[in-house]
Amino acid sequence: MADTPEVEMSEEERMAAEWAAADAAEEEGGGSTARVLSQNEIDSLLGFGDGGPSAQDNSGIMALINSALVNYERLPMLEVVFDRLVRMMSTSLRNFTSDNVEVSLDQITSVRFGDYLNSIPLPAMLTVFKAEEWDNSGLMTIDSAMIYSIVDVLLGGRRGTAAMRIEGRPYTTIERNLVERLVRVVLADMSGAFDPLSPVTFRFDRLETNPRFATIARPANAAVLAKLRIDMEDRGGRIEILIPYATLEPIRELLLQMFMGEKFGRDTIWETHLGNELLMTDMHMRAVLDEVTLPLHEIMSWKPGSQLMLNVKADDLVALRAGDTTLFRGRMGSINNKIAVKVEEVTLHKEED
Repeated sequence: MADTPEVEMSEEERMAAEWAAADAAEEEGGGSTARVLSQNEIDSLLGFGDGGPSAQDNSGIMALINSALVNYERLPMLEVVFDRLVRMMSTSLRNFTSDNVEVSLDQITSVRFGDYLNSIPLPAMLTVFKAEEWDNSGLMTIDSAMIYSIVDVLLGGRRGTAAMRIEGRPYTTIERNLVERLVRVVLADMSGAFDPLSPVTFRFDRLETNPRFATIARPANAAVLAKLRIDMEDRGGRIEILIPYATLEPIRELLLQMFMGEKFGRDTIWETHLGNELLMTDMHMRAVLDEVTLPLHEIMSWKPGSQLMLNVKADDLVALRAGDTTLFRGRMGSINNKIAVKVEEVTLHKEED
């Protein structure tokens, strides 16, 4: 008698059978058998797929880890602005430190303001700056590695040696002043990076070491976070720029553009041509001496030779109209045996019925 061919089980069925077998063995052995998770089960629990990090989904523990991220509309032009900022900072920081400085943009993400404040590694310096034209604020964070590196470079530290870090003490006045100079350089570059899109002036407001004193928005408000890495040979650190979406609201339409100067179908060449042609259009005007309202039966009684008395004098102003709109008022006269009107007032208003 031929053996019955075995039906191939799916991966889920196989795992379920293993769990059932493990439970049965545990019951028989009095609970002494321990269940050990395989690598695939651990990856599935953590939210990692077989396709590597690029194939992650919002499941398992990864959904909890990424809960601080904010799903907000993408601003394509903001990436262009920060790329321009990186190029400008590379040049300005080289001139500022007289050292070989490399600036790179790690990532641009959307976060909640409160979650970001809680995630700042201390000690650090937090700079609050004002966007004057937008009438709002932003936040810049300089980590401790960058602080000690910039102090070491500006005070003449030897190249090739890592900056010394003395943790557990407050920053001195010299360190705060040097960091403030660095912040002013970065803010000037930020103003230049936004200038082609919308002129704005970022002004230094204050320097804080406690995140609680750097609160510029509600904890649940969304914000854009740009992380910059600055390398000076074997020294360097990070600078993080956080701009609330409320600050960017005045230029939101500009940031939604895919490229600089996008007009969304608006053709300025056609607008200019239409305006020029309108200025060359012929327009008929009437000179109105006076207006009188009469009953219809009186008008029907008019005969050749009837006279209509107008309540105007020789020096009264005459209305020049185009349709029902009075454009000008002037005085009547004559030039070269022709009746003329000298314009004395400009009145562009709709005549009342």
